[in-house]
This record gives sequence, structure tokens and C-alpha cells, in this order.
Amino acid sequence: MTTPQNPPAAPLTRLPEGKMPELRVMPAPSDANVYGDVFGGWIMAQVDVAGSLPATRRANGRVATIAVNSFLFKQPVFVGDLLSFYANIVKVGNTSITVCVEVYAERNRLQADVVKVTEAQLTYVATGPDRKPRQLPPLDSLISRD
Repeated sequence: MTTPQNPPAAPLTRLPEGKMPELRVMPAPSDANVYGDVFGGWIMAQVDVAGSLPATRRANGRVATIAVNSFLFKQPVFVGDLLSFYANIVKVGNTSITVCVEVYAERNRLQADVVKVTEAQLTYVATGPDRKPRQLPPLDSLISRD
């Protein structure tokens, strides 16, 4: 029988090879409860930041979060974990961009224990200076022509 102090062992994995994380951050004691478990709301905020980065690049400007389509906490996150947030666009509409975010924790970095702790899907909408939805630019306008 496990207790909150001794969560079941998570299956060990690796960070995704050949991909760069959008964000890497280590939660501080102020991001956790008195037991050292990081608040889910803090993780959600970091996921939103990580997801907004590829959405902002695709929109070539401001975006706003309009939906959290799914959010799954797979394992607890602890103070001292080094979190890596990987985000990729999974769907593009006329004004909206849907992004999948996966979060991995490196624990006990001397032994390189890695566990997937969170996965989420969020939708962003491109907005103009008036904060109203705007059309996404065509992809070819985003490609640099050197």
C-alpha cells in the first residue's frame, strides 16, 4: 500500500530526442505546498506559457488562450525537479491554433531519472491590437526569403 509520502514509482523515460523544449524551469518552494508538492495551478500556468510560444510564432503576433481542451497530471511534481515543456502545433484553423504540451521532470539529476508528469492540449486565438480575433497569416508569409 502506498501513502502520499511514498507515491508509486513512475515508469522511467527519456526526454524526447531531437526536440528542443519550449521552456525549462525548476519550481521553487514558494510554488509548492508545505509537503513539497508543486501546485497544479502553477504547472498549468507554465504549460500555458509554453503552449503560447509556438502559437505566437505561427500567428506572427499576439495570441490569447481560449480553451484548455484537456489537462492530465500523470505524476506529482516536486520542488527541485527540472521541468522541460515540449509544445507542438496539432491543428490550425482560420484564427485558432491548437497546441499539445508534454511536460517531463528530471529528478535526481545525478542519476538522470526522467518521468512524464503532465500532458495538455490548449487552443489559442490570434488577436489584433483591438484584442479581437484576426486571421492567421499564410505560412509562406512567415518564411524568410534570404
